Amino acid sequence: MDFCSITYITMTRLNLARQGVYSDNYLIMSRIGRPREFDRDEALQRAMELFWGHGYEATTLADLQRAMGRITAPSFYAAFGSKEALFREVVDLYTQTHGAPVLEALIQGSTARASIERMLRAAVNQVCGHGTPRGCLMVLGGINCTPANKGVEDLLRKERSRREKVIRQRLRRGVADGDTPSNADLTAISSFYTTVVDGVTLQARDGASDKKLQTVVDEAMAAWDSLTKRRRKS
Repeated sequence: MDFCSITYITMTRLNLARQGVYSDNYLIMSRIGRPREFDRDEALQRAMELFWGHGYEATTLADLQRAMGRITAPSFYAAFGSKEALFREVVDLYTQTHGAPVLEALIQGSTARASIERMLRAAVNQVCGHGTPRGCLMVLGGINCTPANKGVEDLLRKERSRREKVIRQRLRRGVADGDTPSNADLTAISSFYTTVVDGVTLQARDGASDKKLQTVVDEAMAAWDSLTKRRRKS
């Protein structure tokens, strides 16, 4: 483009600007060119529901973009860094929200037995999907992952082991308070009730009713006396 052409274009823009035309159009074009803005917290919530319902590997970047309001890939990576980084944020959100009632139930019971039962019933209520996907993100969100996604599988395994540890801590408190036999095998008991939680999660995903799973809790608690009377192996 020669000097005359540049001068002509520049003068034209100046004239349009004086008339208020060029500046308005420029603002409109600027807005069109910008990435779509979105609510990060809302996007994280939508991502959690997607991972919860479909699992980590089955959820694609395209799925996430659609669920988050059709944001662009650059906006996605700018906000979350990567799919795995987003998933880690989702796990934190799930723990603080949907996982909290189960933990609170375990802590608030007056005895160890009451706490375990409250925890199991809260877990059943959670996994039966009252307005949320059925099952538990911590159990079903990342199993049988490919080697490339081993970090996700390890993350959820660590979270599950933490849950069992908290159950064991509540049992120790029961021993200290005198409502649980001091010679009971707390490791075996915590493993048993962790397995019950994992089992009702899978049953819920397969469509088991709340009533059926509450019956499972009844039977699991019926085993309490025999479990606590069994002595810890030396």
